[in-house]
Amino acid sequence: MSNDQTIISDPRIRESNTMIPVYGQLPFVPESASGCDIFTKDGRRILDLYGGHAVAALGYGHPKQLKAITEQCNKLLFQSNLVALDIRAQAAEKLISVSPKGLDRVFFVNSGAEANENALRMACMATGRKKVLAITHSFHGRTVAAAAVTWNNGRWYGFPNKPFEVDFITRDDVAAAEAMIGDDIAAVIFEPVQGVAGGYDLSTDFIHALRKLTSANGALLIADEVQSGIGRCGQFFAVDVHQIEPDILTSAKALGGGVPCGAVLCSNSIAALFGNGDLGTTFGGGPLAAAAIAATIDIINEENLLNNVRRSEASIRKKCVVGPVTRIQGMGLLLGLVCDRPAVEVRDALLSHDILTGTSSNPNIIRILAPLILESKHINHLAEALINIVPKNQGKY
Repeated sequence: MSNDQTIISDPRIRESNTMIPVYGQLPFVPESASGCDIFTKDGRRILDLYGGHAVAALGYGHPKQLKAITEQCNKLLFQSNLVALDIRAQAAEKLISVSPKGLDRVFFVNSGAEANENALRMACMATGRKKVLAITHSFHGRTVAAAAVTWNNGRWYGFPNKPFEVDFITRDDVAAAEAMIGDDIAAVIFEPVQGVAGGYDLSTDFIHALRKLTSANGALLIADEVQSGIGRCGQFFAVDVHQIEPDILTSAKALGGGVPCGAVLCSNSIAALFGNGDLGTTFGGGPLAAAAIAATIDIINEENLLNNVRRSEASIRKKCVVGPVTRIQGMGLLLGLVCDRPAVEVRDALLSHDILTGTSSNPNIIRILAPLILESKHINHLAEALINIVPKNQGKY
C-alpha cells in the first residue's frame, strides 16, 4: 500500500487534514468517559476538572440524564417551534422555577453566544437606544453582537462594523459605572463571575450599583450566566448569591448537561413587547434539548448538588493553595487558581499527573470548571498533584 493510500487512524491528523485550524488541541484523544473521568485511546484515565468549558455539569454518563435523553429520542427526536411540545413546556417551567424572581418567560436557543445575541437584540428593541455597556475583561461570545461587547476582541472580531455603540466599564469601579450609565444606554451586560478572565467574581457592591443605575436610567441589566449558571456557583444562578434581579438573564453550557442548548429569560413586561417573528430559531427548544434541560435541573435538585458545589469550593480553597498556586478566586466550581508562573506550564504539569484543567485570558490563572458531582477524592488528587509540581526556581517539570 502506498503512503497516500495509508489509512490514518489518529483523529488529530485527520482533523488537521480536514478542518479549519482554529483550535489548539491537547495531546490526548478521549475514547469514553464516566463520572469525572475521561478514558483515552492509549489507556489513560484523566480526571476532568474542566468539563468541556463548563458544559459537563453532571459529569459523564449520568444514568438519569441518559435515560431522559434516550426516552425522548425514541419518542420524538426533533420538531420545530411551529408546534407546541409538552417536553418544551416542561423544560421552560422547570427553568423558570429555579431562576431569579421576576424572570417568568423563556426563549430557547442553541448556545451561549446565541443567547447573548438575542438578549442584546431584545434590549435594543425594547429601549429604542443604540449604546450598550459591558465590563472590562468580559467574554460574551463570538457572534456579531456578543463579540462586540467582549473585551479585547480587536484581534479576532472580523466584522467591518459593530451593530451598536459599545463602551466598557472598568470592573468593580462603582464611580465609573455612575459616570457612564445614563439615559442613552440600552443595556449593561455583565458576567457575575468572569469565566474566560480566570474566574474573577465581581463584587456585590459593583453588581448592586449596576442594578440601581440601570433602573434609574431606563436601561436593561443583562446577566450573562452562560458559564456561571445552572448550579456552578453554589446557587442555580450567581446573581442569587448577590441577591439581585436582572431584567434579562442568559444561560447555556451546563444547561443541558452536554446536549447543546441555551436560553434567554426575561420578565413578563419585557416579553410583552415582542410578537410573532421578532425572534426566531430552528433548533432552539427542540425536544432532545428540552429533555436534557428538564433532566439536568431535576438531577441537580434531587441529588442536592448545590450543597456539593459549596462543599467542594470550601475544600479546594482549603487544600489547593499549594505548589504553584498562590491564591484562589471565583465562586463555587468556577474558580481561578492564580499561579506563580505561566498557567500553561501548570496545566501541562497537571496533565502529566492525569488531571485536565483549563487556562484563561490571564496568563497566570488556571481555570477549574469541574462537574458538580465532584468528590473529595478528586480534590485530594488535585492537591497532591499541585504539591508535586517542581518549585518555580528548580527547573522544568
